[in-house]
Amino acid sequence: MKRQLTILMLSLLLISCGSTKSTKPSAPSLRVEVAEAVGERVMMPMRFQTLLYSNYDATIQPRVSGYLLTKEFSKGLPVEKGQVLFTLDAAPIRLSVLSNRAALASAETALAEAKNNYRRAVPLARIDAISQSALDQYEAAYASAEAQVELARSQLEESLLQLDYTTIISPISGIIDDTGATVGDWVGVGTSYSVLATVSNIDEIGVHIQIPFARYFEVRGGGEEDKTPSYDNSTLLSNIRLHLPDGSLYPFEGTYAYTKREAGDQTGTIIIVASFPNPEKLLKVGQSAIVTADVGSPEGVVMVPQQAVVQTLNKASVWVVDSSNKVTFRPVVVGEKFGTHWIVEEGLSAGERVATSGLQHLQSGMTVIASMAQK
Repeated sequence: MKRQLTILMLSLLLISCGSTKSTKPSAPSLRVEVAEAVGERVMMPMRFQTLLYSNYDATIQPRVSGYLLTKEFSKGLPVEKGQVLFTLDAAPIRLSVLSNRAALASAETALAEAKNNYRRAVPLARIDAISQSALDQYEAAYASAEAQVELARSQLEESLLQLDYTTIISPISGIIDDTGATVGDWVGVGTSYSVLATVSNIDEIGVHIQIPFARYFEVRGGGEEDKTPSYDNSTLLSNIRLHLPDGSLYPFEGTYAYTKREAGDQTGTIIIVASFPNPEKLLKVGQSAIVTADVGSPEGVVMVPQQAVVQTLNKASVWVVDSSNKVTFRPVVVGEKFGTHWIVEEGLSAGERVATSGLQHLQSGMTVIASMAQK
């Protein structure tokens, strides 16, 4: 019995030893695709929320005062250059024209008489039939009559201009919006309706691109001491594109127009104006839009595929796969999207590998079977 117990114990010991010898570390079984963080020099796009405004506005102001007789347009619709917009009561000015025309005729008659008197007096003065002082008086009367004719003619021309001003035309083509004056209102300088309407030209549409000063000085270059905004920023922006509220891309590219002089420390931004052609009148004044533009020169950045980035609670991380295929979860700082990639501003170097598949199954420290992702 004692011998059998000894044999049993030896058997159990052998089984235990055999089991210990057969235990080996398990081989990695998770296959993941990896991509290499790429260092590139790319143009850095910026995104701006803005409103559209007209290329320029024409303020319609009556040059003479009078009662408003007619309005010849529909508010909010297009008008053409030279189109009649308003007419004023011209009766008082017509009377002024008639009066001034009569005054001119009277002055011309007086001039003719003074001219004849002077001409008759000249030969008489030569033979001493009249004194030199009398001749001087005839000459002065002649000059005075000429001046009176010029004065009467200018008064007539002024009244004719005022008569023309009672018909108010549009100086440009565009969209019109009025100030609410109605037929019968007294309008003109010094009245409640010194401005009757505004015509907005929309052949081109402008946008304000506001770039923070810190970013502006960064992309513009120059030394630390050069912190004065330039008013010629024609080479700062490129690929200026407009995105409509429905997400579609406007077909025409924008161009640099000018830099607003109002840029200053009180706003913290420099304001650059760009314009877009509007041949089909698709763009409307006051419309909200997104503008994107490449700002400055190409910059060196590190990029990884978007699927490699894990975002949780506004924080971004990647699974880094080292040379021994061991994975580590690493927080990073991402910038803008660039095509199908994220730009990584901090936390990753060019040449490092990141996992792009199977991310939900990874754990820090585990070893994986890594294969390069298809491009």
